[in-house]
Amino acid sequence: MTKELHQLLKENEQFKRRLDLLEARNKIRNAIPTYSFSKISFSELKNLVEIKPKLNYDKFNHWFNDENIILNDKDTLFLKNLIDKNIFFLENYKEEDLKVKFITPILNRIDFINIDKEIRDFYDENLFYQTDQFILNGETDFVVAKGYFYSEKPYFFIQEFKKSKTAKDPEPQLLAELIAAIELNDFTTIKGAFIIGAIWNFVILEKLEINKYQYFVSRNYDSTDLEKLKGIYKNLLFVKNEIFESVV
Repeated sequence: MTKELHQLLKENEQFKRRLDLLEARNKIRNAIPTYSFSKISFSELKNLVEIKPKLNYDKFNHWFNDENIILNDKDTLFLKNLIDKNIFFLENYKEEDLKVKFITPILNRIDFINIDKEIRDFYDENLFYQTDQFILNGETDFVVAKGYFYSEKPYFFIQEFKKSKTAKDPEPQLLAELIAAIELNDFTTIKGAFIIGAIWNFVILEKLEINKYQYFVSRNYDSTDLEKLKGIYKNLLFVKNEIFESVV
């Protein structure tokens, strides 16, 4: 056997081993149950991790009562006009109508983009989280994250554009996204929000230990009420400032 042939056979064997390893990994991955963010239910989520709600509205005080966030007259007029133009249709909007006509203008005005800090908002961005027991995967409705062209480090989610509470309940979907983000980023707490028609709820998720979490849901914010909508706007401004300040 020539030296060249011996080397070729050796390389072929190494290549075959790599293929076998990749195949084995794929079999393991395929054997792990996968759950989509857009379809996961509370019962499924509770079978994967230990997660419990906590009733404590004071948990939101630092978030909702920042005296440094003050809306100017232009902001108030913008929000008033938004309600006036959409209130007749709001409860019957399809998801895309709700998104384009009412929610996106608010998010665009908040302006979550910071080029220098490499932060921006993403729509329909893919998120993937895998453990030995399960995979969480799918597209997020809205996420503020580090990254220019794709989400590298997610900070804040909104599970949005739901007309009403159905089998596709946005609350467990949001919680699944927050769990994935906490684990991927090695955080202990993270914020988010979900929207059902005109109603917004804000959420804080905390990691207690491995596979154990607790979460807090705010009181309802009815976005057809100007004072409540101003509160929503201020809460989002707080999140924006918090994210920008935390990224060096």
